[in-house]
Amino acid sequence: MTQPRLHPMKACFLHPSNNTTMATMTENKTPKFSQDSKQAFRNPWVLGWIAGILLVLGVNIAFIVTAMITDPGLVDKDYYEKGRDQEQHFIQQQETRTRLGWQMKLESVSPPVAGQPVRYTFNIVDTSGIAIDGDRAVLHAYRPSDVNADFSTPMQEIAPGVYSAELTFPLKGIWDMTAVLVKGDDSLKTSRRISVEAAPTP
Repeated sequence: MTQPRLHPMKACFLHPSNNTTMATMTENKTPKFSQDSKQAFRNPWVLGWIAGILLVLGVNIAFIVTAMITDPGLVDKDYYEKGRDQEQHFIQQQETRTRLGWQMKLESVSPPVAGQPVRYTFNIVDTSGIAIDGDRAVLHAYRPSDVNADFSTPMQEIAPGVYSAELTFPLKGIWDMTAVLVKGDDSLKTSRRISVEAAPTP
């Protein structure tokens, strides 16, 4: 009895070697990167976590290196001793202020702008409003974020109990201003924090 002949296409699919080839082709079509992949380095979620961790580590290292290179000198090795001296000096200033009764006021004629001269006046009177004539007065400018930018300038007496000085701030930002009046053995100061504006662009 003659067996029926299979169609060539059906014979192709039934042949074992062809089935193996089809399976291999199916596996090759499987995406290398998939959320369902059980291999960690082929799962985009795992790769995303790794990239995020590396980014955070890189940013932290950059901050540490920058801080070491651009050290503003805010940390003092003798901070304990200097802190104790500052506390003692503050107590002495309070005692002197109470004993003398001087009233001080430090102000600028115009808002300070970086790179532009600005004039400051320093007024001192006693409890009765009488002007105090001192021996000398000095104006100190302290930059909290950069000790290397600190500077001082003497003040000239332009009227009884009124001192004046012109100065130029090299940088914008926060500055601490301290005016000191010396008379005989007594020395008293007043301080205020200011904000220096950026120079206008041309």
